[in-house]
Amino acid sequence: MKKIAIIMGSDSDWPIVKAAADQLKELDIPHCVRVISAHRSPLAAAEFSKNAREMGYAAIIAAAGKAAHLAGAIAANTTLPVIGIPVKSSTLDGLDALLATVQMPSGMPVATVAIDGAKNAALLAAQILSVSEPEIADKLALMRRDMTEKVTLKDQKFQDEFSYKI
Repeated sequence: MKKIAIIMGSDSDWPIVKAAADQLKELDIPHCVRVISAHRSPLAAAEFSKNAREMGYAAIIAAAGKAAHLAGAIAANTTLPVIGIPVKSSTLDGLDALLATVQMPSGMPVATVAIDGAKNAALLAAQILSVSEPEIADKLALMRRDMTEKVTLKDQKFQDEFSYKI
C-alpha cells in the first residue's frame, strides 16, 4: 500500500496536525510525520518532494501557519497530490495561512482544507488512496454510515426531548 506524508513547517503545528496522523492511523494507512520548513530548510523541502513518489508516497499533506508557503513549495517539486492545512498561528487568525495556501498560481494546484482542518486533510488523502485501494474505500464508506447513524440518533433525541407535541 502507498503511504501518506505529513509535513509541518514547525513542531508548534503538531497540536493541530496530530488529528491528521490520528485519522490515518485509525484507517490503518501508513504515514510519516516530518518537520520541514519552506523557509528554514528549503533544500530539504525540495529534496523530499522531488523523491516522494519513489519513496512510495501517494499524497503529501503540508501544514503551515503565517506565510504558509510549505504546501506550494512542496507542490512545485512533485506531481503528487498536495493537501494544504492552513494553521491558525498568528494575529490574523489563520487567514494569512489560508490565503497563502489556497492562492496558488495556475499549473501548481494545492488542495486546501479549512484552517486547522487536519482531519479533513487526512480523509482527503485517504479518498485519494481509495481510488486504487478498495479496502480504504470500504473503511471510508463505513465511517460515513457511522456518522449518519450518529446524526440520526441525535436528531431523534432532540425531537423527543424538545419538540412540542399537540
